[in-house]
Amino acid sequence: MSANTVSFYNLAWRWHFYAGLFVIPFMIMLAVTGSIYLFKPQLDNLLYSDLMLVRPAGQALSADQQLDKLRQAYPQATVGQYLPPVDAEHSAQFVVSLDGRKTNLFLDPYSGQVLGTQDAQNNLQAIARSLHGTLLIGMVGDRLIELAAGWAIVLVVSGLYLWWPRGQGMRGVFWPRLANRGRLFWRDLHAVTGFWGSLVLLFMLLTGMTWTGFWGEKFADVWNRFPAAMWNEVPRSDQQARSLNTAADQTVAWAVENTPLPASDPHAAHKGRSATGMAAPSGQVSLQRVVDTAAERGVVPGYSITLPADETGVYSIAVFADDPRNDATLHLDQYSGKVLADIRWQDYGVVARSVEMGVVLHEGKFFGLANQLLMFAVCLLILLSSVSGLVMWWKRRPQGSLGVPPLRHDLPLWKTAVVIMIGLGIAFPLVGLSLLAIWALDWVVLSRIGGGKVVAD
Repeated sequence: MSANTVSFYNLAWRWHFYAGLFVIPFMIMLAVTGSIYLFKPQLDNLLYSDLMLVRPAGQALSADQQLDKLRQAYPQATVGQYLPPVDAEHSAQFVVSLDGRKTNLFLDPYSGQVLGTQDAQNNLQAIARSLHGTLLIGMVGDRLIELAAGWAIVLVVSGLYLWWPRGQGMRGVFWPRLANRGRLFWRDLHAVTGFWGSLVLLFMLLTGMTWTGFWGEKFADVWNRFPAAMWNEVPRSDQQARSLNTAADQTVAWAVENTPLPASDPHAAHKGRSATGMAAPSGQVSLQRVVDTAAERGVVPGYSITLPADETGVYSIAVFADDPRNDATLHLDQYSGKVLADIRWQDYGVVARSVEMGVVLHEGKFFGLANQLLMFAVCLLILLSSVSGLVMWWKRRPQGSLGVPPLRHDLPLWKTAVVIMIGLGIAFPLVGLSLLAIWALDWVVLSRIGGGKVVAD
C-alpha cells in the first residue's frame, strides 16, 4: 500500500469518525422526537382525552354557533383556525391568539362548552415536532438539522463501505457475534444494525430532507409544478401556501407549499368586523358556509380551516391526510365564498406524489399501527447504531486522546465511494460546503496534531 493511498485512507477514516461524532447527537434527538410524533394519535387521546373526547348529545351546533360560544367565553381571543370535529365523539378545536400566546381551545360541539385550553407551542407534540425540525431555535436549527441529515447520508454510504464483506464469513456481517465481548461485540452491533437499517434510514433521511428550509424549499421549487392555468384570473397575494405551516404544526401538504396564496377582494363589501375579530369588510361569508363547501367538495374529515388574517386574506381549507390520495387544499374568497383554488392528488406531479407518499410513510400514517411500529423499529435501530458507534469509538480511541481510532489496513480502494460522496456534496450544497471546510481544517490543523498514524487494527 503506497504512502499516498495510506494518506487517503487515513483522511477518509478520520472524516467518517469526526462526521459521526457530529451527527450522532442529532440522530439520537431525531429518533426520540420522531418516536413521540409517530404515536401522536395514541398519546393525544391518552394525555388530553378530557379535551378531545366528548359524548354525543343530539344535534351538533353549527360552526358559527360554536364560534359565538367561544367568543362569549373568550371575547379577547383572536381566532386563527378552526378544526371541525373529526367524528361524533371528538371535540371541535379553535386555534387562537390569547394573551399574546398561540392557544388551542377545545369546545364541545353539542353544548358549546369550552372544555379547556392548551398552549399550542408548549405541549408534548408541538415541542417534539419543533425539536425535530428546528431544535426550537428557528432557521439556525433548521440548517443544523439539514446539515446533520445530509452528513448522515454520507455516513450511511461510508458505513456500508466499511461494513462490506471481505472474506470473514457471515458472522459479524449479517448478524452480530453475541458471544464476543468488548470492542468486537460493539463493532458487530454497530455494523450489523447499520447494514439492516441502511436502506430504511436513507428513506427516512431523504423524505425528511424535503421539509428542510433550504434544500427542501429548493427541491419543491424545482419539482412541484402545477398548470399555470390553475391561477388564471385568480388574484394572488405575495405569500405562498407554505406560510400556513409552522415548526410546531403542519397545515398544508408539502406538494402545495410553493403554490401562490390567493387574495380576496376587499372592495366587495363595506367595512365591519371579521370572524377573527380584526377590522375587515362586513360581507364576509360565514364559517359554516366554508364547512359546507368542504362537505360539498368531498374533503375528508380531519381538515382545518385557516381564517382570513386581514382584508385580503382567504379562507384556506386544508387536509394533510393519512392517505395522501385524500389530500386537499382549497382557498375561498372571504366575501363571496368563491373557491379560488382547489388542489388535489390528481393535480400533483410524479415527484410530488412520490414525496407525499414517502412523507406519510415516514410519519407512520399510511397503513395504521403496522406503519407506526415499523418506523418505531427504525428509530430503535438508529438509537442502537448511534450508541454502539459512540461506545466503539470510545473503546478504540487513541490512549489519553479524543482523536480518531487507528486506521485499518484491509480497506480496498474507495474510488466508487469517493465519486458517490462528491455527488452527495453536489446534490446537498450544505454538505458539499461543509465537506470542503472539513477538508481544509483537516489539512491545516487535524492532520498535524495526530490521528494520521497508521497502526494495526
